[in-house]
Amino acid sequence: MFIVRWILGRIILLLNFIFTPKKRQRPQDEQQKIDFQTQTLTLYQYPACPFCVKVRRAIRRQGLNIKTLDAKKSPHKDELTVQGGKQQVPCLRIEDNGQVQWLYESKEIISYLDQRFA
Repeated sequence: MFIVRWILGRIILLLNFIFTPKKRQRPQDEQQKIDFQTQTLTLYQYPACPFCVKVRRAIRRQGLNIKTLDAKKSPHKDELTVQGGKQQVPCLRIEDNGQVQWLYESKEIISYLDQRFA
């Protein structure tokens, strides 16, 4: 089973590389404002997870610079479990005025990003 998952993961990564979406172009001052707003966002993800790839593609399409962390490795795995409440990816950590929100599910994350930055 491990070998099958590993092979499928590599296929997903290859297809994502080949068909990488085009990054949205904005005026420099507008992009700087968005970059400032995205400093408080962190995406916990697995590199070959299809749902994580879906979220990363949406992030690229919108031209967002969101920090991504591999949730398979410590200490990120522990942070996600302890602070977020469960070991599930993709997970977007949203910090706003000292309040932290953990957003799970790829559809919800993409919807949030579309509403906030589109």
